[in-house]
Amino acid sequence: MIPRELIATAKVPGGVELRLMRHGDDHIIMVDNNELMSSRVGGSEEALATMTCDRLRESIAPHLLIGGYGMGFTLRAALARLGPKANLTVAELVPEIVAWARGPMATLTAGCLEDPRVRLLAGDVAAAITTATNRYDAILLDVDNGPSGLVRTENDGLYSLKGLGAAMSALRSGGVLAIWSAAPDAAFTKRLKHAGFAVEEVTVRARSNGKGPRHTIWFANRR
Repeated sequence: MIPRELIATAKVPGGVELRLMRHGDDHIIMVDNNELMSSRVGGSEEALATMTCDRLRESIAPHLLIGGYGMGFTLRAALARLGPKANLTVAELVPEIVAWARGPMATLTAGCLEDPRVRLLAGDVAAAITTATNRYDAILLDVDNGPSGLVRTENDGLYSLKGLGAAMSALRSGGVLAIWSAAPDAAFTKRLKHAGFAVEEVTVRARSNGKGPRHTIWFANRR
């Protein structure tokens, strides 16, 4: 049996400690004894990007805001789906996540952070949302385990009525707010509708081969 090896740790501002583990050729980011993300499993994060792109209005230069980077599954999938004039802003709160992407996980990263279409924003995606008006064609959120603050309690604000209202204002007409979650949440679905979005809730598998646990993605459209 190949043992897991601790590579590095990082403190989420105002939140938990992350541990980067290596297991053979795979990498895992853990919170306590829970796997937050793994290089083996990224199908639902890829679906967050591809299914959002499929729902965008026709545009040769869409602008997407992605929060946060994670292991880059969502960013790489969006880059593969979008054309050369697309703009992708990636907000990542934890600087070590970016250092890991360019260091021990550089093979997985595959240069996506250096793509000319990508702008890396060091900071909280909430700030990028609240300071924008009619700016983004899509906002893709995968900053926690779902619409609750597991990694950082401040993340709860993103999913409150106030936070959803800020996202609505930051989106262009017809824009899409897409939110990844490890599990369904009926109360959050109602909250999205109460905030004025047209809501579609989709179940996807964790692995790109259609296997693994079921995850949830909400696609909330600005009418």
